[in-house]
Amino acid sequence: MAGRSYTEIQSQIEALQEEAKVAREAEIAEVLEDVRRKVAAYGLTPQDVFGRKRAAKGTKAAVPVKPASAVKYRDPKTGATWSGKGRAPGWIAKARNRDKFLVEGQ
Repeated sequence: MAGRSYTEIQSQIEALQEEAKVAREAEIAEVLEDVRRKVAAYGLTPQDVFGRKRAAKGTKAAVPVKPASAVKYRDPKTGATWSGKGRAPGWIAKARNRDKFLVEGQ
């Protein structure tokens, strides 16, 4: 391999990639032709070939969405809110009496 320049090697890589692309396309055409013949000969349906429909990769089944919890506390300085559920945010975590943060009407 010594003696060939980087640009010569890159040129050879590009030529091989193009050759591989052409070969792949030709093989795909042959495979599709063969598959179509077999599907027609056996009267297969897409469900016979691929099975039942599945969710696409990366998608999740529909999960019921819980309604957001009602706001119970509000930070008077920033307006940030907290429902009182889960870990307390920093602005209320150390408060001894949280009544001053209650949203009116609660």
